[in-house]
Amino acid sequence: MPGPRFLTLTDVAEVLNVSLSQVKALVRSGDLKGVKIGGRGVWRVENTELEAFIQRMYTQTEESLRSGVDQL
Repeated sequence: MPGPRFLTLTDVAEVLNVSLSQVKALVRSGDLKGVKIGGRGVWRVENTELEAFIQRMYTQTEESLRSGVDQL
């Protein structure tokens, strides 16, 4: 059975192994698409958006390494 369609920001932080504040900054900047649900400001990130974000980060990292901007 597949996982939930939407993840909390805390769940996203756990998946990415980063802090909650880093996830909030990603959503706030638009780098990671999120949706605000209801009047109390409950934020969720759709699983497909998280996967698309991860793929973009892989692509950006590959490009940076190829251009010699970043090194391991």
